[in-house]
Amino acid sequence: MTKGADKESGGIDWSQYQADGFFDEMITPKGGARRASQRVVKHLAQLSREELESRRVAAESTVRDMGVSFTVYSDGENIDRTWPFDLIPRVISAKEWEQTASGLMQRVRALNLFINDVYHEQKIFKDGVVPEYLIKDSKNFRPECVGINPPKGVWAHICGCDLVRDADGKFYVLEDNLRVPSGVAYMLENREISKRVLPELFETNNILPVDDYPAKLFNMLASVSPRKVRQPEIVILTPGIYNSAYFEHAYLAQQLGVELVEGSDLFVDTDDCVYMKTISGLEQVDVVYRRIDDLFLDPEAFHPDSILGVPGIMRAWQAGNVTLVNAPGAGVADDKVVYAYVPKMIEYYLGEKAILPNVETYLCDDPEQLKYVVENIEKLVVKPANESGGYGMMVGPHATKKDHEEFRKLVQENPRNYIAQPTLMLSTAPVVTGPGEAEPRHLDLRPFVLQGTDLAVTTGGLTRVALKKGSLVVNSSQGGGSKDTWIIAEGGAK
Repeated sequence: MTKGADKESGGIDWSQYQADGFFDEMITPKGGARRASQRVVKHLAQLSREELESRRVAAESTVRDMGVSFTVYSDGENIDRTWPFDLIPRVISAKEWEQTASGLMQRVRALNLFINDVYHEQKIFKDGVVPEYLIKDSKNFRPECVGINPPKGVWAHICGCDLVRDADGKFYVLEDNLRVPSGVAYMLENREISKRVLPELFETNNILPVDDYPAKLFNMLASVSPRKVRQPEIVILTPGIYNSAYFEHAYLAQQLGVELVEGSDLFVDTDDCVYMKTISGLEQVDVVYRRIDDLFLDPEAFHPDSILGVPGIMRAWQAGNVTLVNAPGAGVADDKVVYAYVPKMIEYYLGEKAILPNVETYLCDDPEQLKYVVENIEKLVVKPANESGGYGMMVGPHATKKDHEEFRKLVQENPRNYIAQPTLMLSTAPVVTGPGEAEPRHLDLRPFVLQGTDLAVTTGGLTRVALKKGSLVVNSSQGGGSKDTWIIAEGGAK
């Protein structure tokens, strides 16, 4: 493997890089570059330290110039922060990704069949594959959705599945995000930043594109329009500028060429159709890509004091006059307890073995498994069933004895609301830590799956990386950052 030239002037000195016993996605245990990464590793070693530092600074200024930010809620305040971006891309071979994408499509097909079954015949419960009480006790089950038939039978049109690699280097599904999955705009912006600061690597590597996502998203949204018109009216419904993902809402509206609206911009008339208020009058809306949680979507159906939603929009959806993406009630399959049963769902609905395995999961509502969790809590990651963003969880080996006792009490008081998983040997990849210096950091991956008339998976996804040494928490709201994800075709050369 090529090592850094002169230690004073060379780029990254890979001979100093130590992955500390974890599976590293770029460097092998013997210190060589993995096959798909060879050109990238060599190039980063050959750049001078000054050049590498100037690229890093250029990436930071590009993030600021492009206005890429996210909002953190802290002490009652909304703080806008610049998106933390690491220069070194994450590299995955196209051959491996092809198998992973097949597993993701298989999973989303089964999840949609499950959600449809939940709100109709509930055969999977009657056949004893999934216990019915999980749904009766689910915070995300919506009785208002029973009997509804969304176009194409699709409830979760956009799914963000979180993947991790363990010590064996295999991808595992960590969780499914089916309510209002976010992050795709950052995936697209990461690619734009990479192209600006490492353009020569795009000339020498066959890096598969991600910039077709907005077109695929638009086509998917159009394919589920209830009206068969040449140009369906599609809108993105945002809670407004104070939402943590508002940057993404505005970015996607601009990329798709559709209107970004708030609840007050829409109106449901007596014909149970949704209309958008425009300067030239009312325009009927066919598809609402909503970025508002179920309970705030319609004050007539859910929280009566919600000012974010649209009064009557559930009526319009139930009448089949508008498509809501993702459909209300889709979160019933977003539950981390339900997640444990997805491999069984795949076998039940599709007659296939799961291509992508789940992470081993202990269900605290099973007395034997609860006993194991309580006795081994210091070794496990304990998660609440319906939280997201890394909130409400405890990583046993990194927690205090006080935390252990608190979570023992929580899981015993409300076992249905908790799962536990082994503390994974999460894979690592290098991040720039100083001029000519790189260190391993843990990371995950969120690909996005679209389902309408057809199924499509992003080429890669959003890689989130724990920027703090030793940390397993990758969420940007809790100190994580991001990398561009490169799917490189076999051989690497363009």
